[in-house]
Amino acid sequence: MKRLLTLILASGISYTGYAQNTQSKMLNYPKTKKDNTTDTYFNTVVEDPYRWLENDMAEDTKAWVTEQNEVTQGYLSNISFRDKIKSRLETLWNYERISAPSKEGDYIYFSKNDGLQNQSVIYRQKKGGKPEVFLDPNKFSTDGTTSLAGLDFSKDGSLAAYQISEGGSDWRKVIVMKTADKSIVGETLIDVKFSGIAWKGNEGFYYSSYEKPKGSELSAMTQHHKLYYHKLGTPQNQDVLIFGGVTTPRRYIGAYITEDQRFLVISAANSTSGNELYIQDLKNPSGKIISVVANMTNEHQVLDVSGNTLFIETNLKAANNRVVKVDFSNPAPQNWVDVIPETVNVLSARTGGGKLFANYLKDATSLIMQYDMNGTLERTIDLPGVGTASGFGAKKTENELYFTFTSYVYPPTIFKYTITTGKSELYQKSGVKFDPALYESKQVFYNSKDGTRVPMIVTYKKGIKLDGTNPTMLYGYGGFNISLTPAFSTSNIILLEQGGIYAVANLRGGGEYGEKWHVAGTKLQKQNVFDDFLSAAQYLIDNKYTSSARLAIAGGSNGGLLVGAAMTQRPEMFKVAFPAVGVLDMLRYNKFTAGAGWGYDYGTAEDSKEMFQYLLNYSPYHALKKGVAYPATLVTTADHDDRVVPAHSFKFAARLQEFHSGDNPVLIRIETKAGHGAGKSTAQVIAEQADKWAFMFYNMGLTVK
Repeated sequence: MKRLLTLILASGISYTGYAQNTQSKMLNYPKTKKDNTTDTYFNTVVEDPYRWLENDMAEDTKAWVTEQNEVTQGYLSNISFRDKIKSRLETLWNYERISAPSKEGDYIYFSKNDGLQNQSVIYRQKKGGKPEVFLDPNKFSTDGTTSLAGLDFSKDGSLAAYQISEGGSDWRKVIVMKTADKSIVGETLIDVKFSGIAWKGNEGFYYSSYEKPKGSELSAMTQHHKLYYHKLGTPQNQDVLIFGGVTTPRRYIGAYITEDQRFLVISAANSTSGNELYIQDLKNPSGKIISVVANMTNEHQVLDVSGNTLFIETNLKAANNRVVKVDFSNPAPQNWVDVIPETVNVLSARTGGGKLFANYLKDATSLIMQYDMNGTLERTIDLPGVGTASGFGAKKTENELYFTFTSYVYPPTIFKYTITTGKSELYQKSGVKFDPALYESKQVFYNSKDGTRVPMIVTYKKGIKLDGTNPTMLYGYGGFNISLTPAFSTSNIILLEQGGIYAVANLRGGGEYGEKWHVAGTKLQKQNVFDDFLSAAQYLIDNKYTSSARLAIAGGSNGGLLVGAAMTQRPEMFKVAFPAVGVLDMLRYNKFTAGAGWGYDYGTAEDSKEMFQYLLNYSPYHALKKGVAYPATLVTTADHDDRVVPAHSFKFAARLQEFHSGDNPVLIRIETKAGHGAGKSTAQVIAEQADKWAFMFYNMGLTVK
């Protein structure tokens, strides 16, 4: 029962009683038309009355988007403290942010954002010289929605190829320039997707893309990736197909050239887990592409070469990964020799200065060890604390590298590391106005439904009372072998300085404990992920961090699926839900863009009757039930999301508004000129975060002072 008495909290949040419900009862959701579309799977008929929303090119879909945004913005604009939150976020964001530098040719390159610039600017400087602007993405578009999506230099640094993304789309353009005078070389390449740039000397480069689909480029399937070679000065329609296409159809193909420019390495896959590995000796005029690993059962990448010796990171016969070496003349797996054997911790390796750097995950936090190329441990590298260290990589001839360290209470800080001595020194401290001494972040472990021990990191202001009243955000992902490691968030300061709690659970399906942990949250075991998340919520409630009335859940992409599943399975457990760019229709996700590649994690409705029924049971769009009171929900997506198409969110929101019976608002916020998340302008990010926190606090009956 809600208390009518206003409770003023020391944190600066006040309780506002019934005020949050007044607006909810007045909401007039747009009337979303329904049709009679059905699909039949294994003799089971499944209704899909909102199928028409999958057509992102249709005028009625565009009209629906406009109507939904009007309702949502109307609701949010009536939250009195939304502008206060936005103003506070702008103040917090307004500090200089600089990336770790890298050496290319005669210059050191780095990115810098003065504070509220929509896109970070690429600078360069010579040793002892002054920084100068090399590339300013803010000039790509007037509203900051065209972003820099990649920058790759030729070996000598005289040429650079940069990719741009318009409106957040995965479809990119590639522009080549001479670094000396920034003059453009040749024509702009178009329709490039899921690609790096692998320079071959100064002659040209390799890149990957798909055939441009018929119909909507933002939702149509993209099945067959192709690797091309582009020779500078020639038109794109003359680019040579190197791998893929009719002869070797693969869904994902990537390529890179080893630092010595000798080998072209090709990775090919049909799903997001496992890859074939190929290699070609570019110094041999008659050299062919040869197979190193001819199946997609495991994952492999070439880290480095020394003469004829290849150094490969793999999870073949090593669920937590290992580094092996093999001679190029006979590179089959049976000839691999361990350099860094598998350990109990998950390994991610890089090279620099002729050394191997092993970045281990120890309970989802970083442990860094330096080895020589024979696998002899030279040192364990001291870090500033428990958190995430990234960037341990450099060219073979360099003696210095730069790494970034961060945690939930440690803003990203750049250190310079001397490879020969093992000495680290501060290079760039974050300028964000945040005092880590006022906050604490601790790791706890809890048991999931089946008894599995799961880690979670909980962050909050020191001295708060654990009495069940703290507004709490629980975040998760749980999929695709992706690990959630500690990382500072400027946006989260809003929650923390108001006495709130931020919790991140490291669920099965992720990569925190290797491939076994990943597989335990896939296909017919996907419910493990949801159980882990629900158990995390229960732990927070049982231990008085919060209560159901003050608990919000959030996740994006696969994490949006997580939130959708959690709120449909246990709607009474949460007050607020934020499913962002989520995979929410599990029967049709594989029909759009590159979604078929997610089948390793999810399975598909066509696989078997058992798999179909399993997906149907938890698919958030299908799991919604009439007459159920769901949490206050703000679904978020973007009109240019061609990774997880917005139709997932459109259909889920339409059915949620139809079935929901309670007073909580169930809304959808659709960003325009934005995609799956990368490349958003600073203005877009701040506006979205302000809406999120305002929606959460308001629906918890709180206000920000």
